[in-house]
Amino acid sequence: MKEDSDVTNVPECFISDHEGFLGSIKNLIKDFVVTEIDINGQHVNTASETQTPACASSHKYNEASADSMENSHQSVFQEADDSGDCGADATVPSPCSFDLSVILGQAVSEELEQFVLTLKDENTAKQELSLGHFPDKHHRANVHRAVRHRFPFLMTVTIQPEIRVREDPDYRELSQLVSEDEAEDFFRFIDAKVRGSSYTFGPDDSKEHRTVVHHFLSRRFGKLVETKSFSDLGKTAITVRLREQGRPKKRTTEERKEEEVYTAFTLCKENLETLEAISYMAAALGVLPSDFTYAGIKDKRAITYQSMVVKKVSPQRLREKSAEFEKRGMRLSQILPVSEPLRLGRLQGNHFDLVVRDLRPHEAGDTHSSGGNSHTHLTALVKEAVENVKARGFVNYYGPQRFGTMQSVQSDHVGLALLKEDMVGAVRLFFTPEEGDDPQSQAKRHFMQTDNAKECLALMPSSKARERLMLRALNRYGTGPDGCAQAWLSLPHSTRVFYPHAYCSRVWNEAVAHRLTTLGHRVRRGDLVWMQEEQNKPGDTGDTGSPQIHVVTEQEEQEGVYTLGHVLLPMPGNTVKYPENSMGTWFKERLARDGLDNCRFRVSGLKLNLPGCYRPLLASPRNLRYQLNTPARGERGGRGDEKEAFGSSSMSDWQLNGATVGGKQDSLTLTLNFDLDSSCYATICLREIMKCDP
Repeated sequence: MKEDSDVTNVPECFISDHEGFLGSIKNLIKDFVVTEIDINGQHVNTASETQTPACASSHKYNEASADSMENSHQSVFQEADDSGDCGADATVPSPCSFDLSVILGQAVSEELEQFVLTLKDENTAKQELSLGHFPDKHHRANVHRAVRHRFPFLMTVTIQPEIRVREDPDYRELSQLVSEDEAEDFFRFIDAKVRGSSYTFGPDDSKEHRTVVHHFLSRRFGKLVETKSFSDLGKTAITVRLREQGRPKKRTTEERKEEEVYTAFTLCKENLETLEAISYMAAALGVLPSDFTYAGIKDKRAITYQSMVVKKVSPQRLREKSAEFEKRGMRLSQILPVSEPLRLGRLQGNHFDLVVRDLRPHEAGDTHSSGGNSHTHLTALVKEAVENVKARGFVNYYGPQRFGTMQSVQSDHVGLALLKEDMVGAVRLFFTPEEGDDPQSQAKRHFMQTDNAKECLALMPSSKARERLMLRALNRYGTGPDGCAQAWLSLPHSTRVFYPHAYCSRVWNEAVAHRLTTLGHRVRRGDLVWMQEEQNKPGDTGDTGSPQIHVVTEQEEQEGVYTLGHVLLPMPGNTVKYPENSMGTWFKERLARDGLDNCRFRVSGLKLNLPGCYRPLLASPRNLRYQLNTPARGERGGRGDEKEAFGSSSMSDWQLNGATVGGKQDSLTLTLNFDLDSSCYATICLREIMKCDP
């Protein structure tokens, strides 16, 4: 086994020992086609128009993500990043859900930022700013929501079709009683109006002061909330609870009906990231990117099919926009009304149709000069490789997309800094520029050299939503530890948690390689497995918090009760149980090496909690078929003219009809068709087949 690659973070340790072969993927967009498999087992591009999509409210979380990530993390994390091999940062929901530069336009957004700074600096309460005229009512509604979310201390007023903004006097009064951060968080809590939710202010030892706060909250928000003082460990704080009858203020019947409209559709996109496609559709429809829900993220350099649901848009309106979307590489089909959004992770997996081009053996030499003999040898290599993985599966690594390919600083490095609560270090890692003079790298380089967030914001491309959100916060709060913490808090939770998850994924990849090289390919005492049903008895699982986890006994090892396919390895977190063999020691030492020996896997300042999860050591492709063909003839006559399927026939029945173009024999092309669970990467499956990075 070779050392871990600093580029991919994917160890070169395999489950099969065949020779493999060389080749390349994604030469053409059509070479990588990903089709989501919904919760009912249907390919989303072939489901019936009348079939209701699986949008049930409960869902199984799939570990990342994301991401990239063509995986959806099977874990107790509260987000997923299914992908079908998606891009490095694809594991997270859109960070521009409340990006005012998208909703208002860049110029007005910057004017609003300056207006807010003026309010803070000059301490004036009567200033007012016009955000412009918005004839479309959907656009107006989104302006109101986005401004309140970004600046909870502002209030928006509509004088149709103009929207004006001013400071909320209630916020000003509350901020004189509690801290500014507490006042902002309280107004976000009020604006969200999540039934049954609560908000607790910081400890307050003064009964007189608590009484003043109680009276203010009762006077201004008494119809919406109730307050009470609670004591814990000698400290008393005020907790505010939303009343059951609490409702948004003055919502009309029309607005309520609009909020309840959901439309499902299948999105086919080419050469677009999922979040890029959502941002464009949201702008065209006059809704927020956060109004779109989906089961998983899909790759950019591919043709992908996935289910989506959009809120507040009728099927008719969506159909009217379909022609406009098609010009941007998006095709919508199976458009129909549904009753609820789509939940992240609500899918069985993905179906892949892949083409690997320019096949050749690993050994050096002119593979084209020996004619049929070379093709015969290569064909034997391919058949052995694919059949091995078909029978034995592959090591279930997180793919390089999980960490960010070709980046100076990868996502797991940022995640480690966050877990160590080094907010400044994490920000500087995040803004480390790539080599080159593209606008994004120039902007990052300027920030690293000057520490001037405002100037960097002016240089940063408008498409870089995460970077712009963080820069706005850094401009407002400064670049010290507190300002950097506010910058991370400006991102959606699912975006923040992606980075620590990436670090944990890297540790998991290293762990599985160490497990295979030191303990071999047999199940050992102390390994973790899913508990068999007949063993599922109370008390068997200790305090792991997961009654399905079982520790393999010495007798079970000797009797061969379990196979390697049953073995699980934990993703580091605060609720997982570690193996009770040498791997348990390895995890402890590995985390200590990064300074996390006492890590609680919680970053309270960023509201991050990583409970961990259990991920199967092996994964297997299902419904695998494979074909060899010569691309010149096959592509001229339509793909498949000169291909032979040997996924279901013997090699003795297969003969290669080689073609020549310009006097040179064509290289072979391999077509693969298979299904993977949502926690698996197609590129990692290919890697096991080919014994190299495709």
